[in-house]
Amino acid sequence: MQREFSPSACLLRPLNTYLLDTIMKNLPKIALSLIAVGVFAQANASTITLSTGFSDASAQASAAAYAAVVNAAVAAPGAGYGSTTIASYDNVNNSSLFGSNTNIAFKSVINFGVSATDAGAWSFRSGVDFGKGGALFLDGVALDVKSNDMWWAGNYNNASQFLSGSGSLAAGNHTLTIYGLEGCCDGGQQVQFKAGNSNFASFAANDGLVSAVPEPTTYAMLLIGLGLLGFTARRKQEAKF
Repeated sequence: MQREFSPSACLLRPLNTYLLDTIMKNLPKIALSLIAVGVFAQANASTITLSTGFSDASAQASAAAYAAVVNAAVAAPGAGYGSTTIASYDNVNNSSLFGSNTNIAFKSVINFGVSATDAGAWSFRSGVDFGKGGALFLDGVALDVKSNDMWWAGNYNNASQFLSGSGSLAAGNHTLTIYGLEGCCDGGQQVQFKAGNSNFASFAANDGLVSAVPEPTTYAMLLIGLGLLGFTARRKQEAKF
């Protein structure tokens, strides 16, 4: 049976050959890029996500109750509230990000890494404006809860006006979560950490905290990159003979 002539197929064959040759020539560069991404992906600083929603709930009786009320509120934020990733946890409030300055449920999730050299005693503090109280969790465990009207006013002189806690952290990835309820008027907030005997510093995109345990995608990129390097080396070796 005679095949029909296809001009498009004839044109595609040289193009496909060119693309394949280009990929093979640049395979070492692609492999090294994947390895570099895999290695340096764990050098990322803290990731801070702030979510808010409407809530006129009153003060809660427990840390778990604050988590439940706030989670329900931020699940359907509505106008004047929302969710975003922020670069630095200094002077943060809802009104500047989303609009509303009343009846706010706050949820802050900070994912950070602890290196082997920094493993040990860590302390945390959160200067807040939670008129109806709030709670602080580390890796899902409550470190502090207060149901009083809290306004830190830019300083940590009065322990009743901010959330705090400490613990011994192993090398790896950890999560700090803060829940709170504010009636009015949404003052600027801050969250800080302290590793060992160092000074307190605010969580930020440039806080220098390094994840000691790469994510599965990081391992995948490393393995793919190493595999491509091995494949390239084998092809070069076979080409000699």
